Amino acid sequence: MKALVFDVKLDEITHLIQQTQENKEAYLGEHSPLSLEEVPDAVVPFDDWVVLETRLCGICGSDYKQVFIDFEGIDSPLATFTTFPQVLGHEVVATVSEKGPAVHGLDIGQRVALNPWLSCAPRGITPICEACEDGQFSLCVNFKRGRLAPGIHTGTCRDSSGGFAPRLPAHESMAIPVPDGVTDEEAVLADPFSVSLHSVLRHPPSPGDIVVVYGCGTLGLCAIEILNKLFDCRIYAITRFEHQERLARQFGAIDTIPWRPTEDIIQRFAEITGAREVLPPVEGIPALPMLYGSRGVRVLYNTVGTAESIEVAVRIAGPRSTVVLSGVDTPARFEWSPHYFKEINLVGSNAFGFEEFEGRTQHAIRHYFDLIEEKRIDVTPIISHRFRLAEYREAFLYAHKQGEHDAVKILFDFERP
Repeated sequence: MKALVFDVKLDEITHLIQQTQENKEAYLGEHSPLSLEEVPDAVVPFDDWVVLETRLCGICGSDYKQVFIDFEGIDSPLATFTTFPQVLGHEVVATVSEKGPAVHGLDIGQRVALNPWLSCAPRGITPICEACEDGQFSLCVNFKRGRLAPGIHTGTCRDSSGGFAPRLPAHESMAIPVPDGVTDEEAVLADPFSVSLHSVLRHPPSPGDIVVVYGCGTLGLCAIEILNKLFDCRIYAITRFEHQERLARQFGAIDTIPWRPTEDIIQRFAEITGAREVLPPVEGIPALPMLYGSRGVRVLYNTVGTAESIEVAVRIAGPRSTVVLSGVDTPARFEWSPHYFKEINLVGSNAFGFEEFEGRTQHAIRHYFDLIEEKRIDVTPIISHRFRLAEYREAFLYAHKQGEHDAVKILFDFERP
């Protein structure tokens, strides 16, 4: 079968670094680690696994960042959880086409959404670890053990290929049935919606709180929909592109603030929160001011993860407020004195698992499907483009130039003619 393979070859990297200095599109050129290749067809690797036929697969921000390699960020210890070659793609809605003799609760022809975590059960590890016992699969302690090569989720492990291919393997626990009333377009957004739901549930707003969603790509827009439809709060969004502004308002943001200049963000929230003062930096030193003397922003959901976005966040956040960080970017220094001065909680948010919501504990994807069937949630307006797998260069260029193409969620459509 034809699959989109990512493989790091050191002799190609030098050429790639040289070419991308002048043209970022070289990341998809002749020395790219990404290529469409003929690979062996997916098979059932273990008795409790299935083979899925991909219907739709979304391009995640992590896929995009991996293709447009950030060489300054390769010192992360998380790199040890990765093995090559990989077939990327973990935002998948698919059909069960084959199953092993030990699989229970799944039928051939059944539609499923992928829960991509390669935690204890997929790795054949018993007893499962404490995190997996609690349904917190992203915190599993066995991502480098068991019957699979190292990898945290589908697409990062050479033994568990992803949805950038017409077929992929999955453990029975990774295939969550899609209800008949949920469309493919809704189901393919189960993963990013669940990431955003988890981040909101890490620190939900209190009634009437002023909250900020920093960044309005897929995760930010899903967060706005969740906050608007499921919580009582006043939502403001920090956006980069015009199409993000439109969608943020459509999903329920009271107002949107451009991401730059950053000084304007701080001044705008001084007005929104009624801050007593905007404390300037020391004269002659380039730095950002800080809001002071106001309850201010109570919760800020940062889906960007840059040093700049965190620095701005702790300046507009109120005392003893919370910044929930679900975005990931290259680490860099930032001036963080407001963090301790205002006793701000900086909370990490990693993917999703079993979540408690409205008195019920179940997998985040099942919460998502329930909310759709109850007609309480609709994030499908973020789907902006569809491509065939053979058009992968164009798909990733649209992601790279999202402002030009009004791109948010880009899909590979395996039923597209």
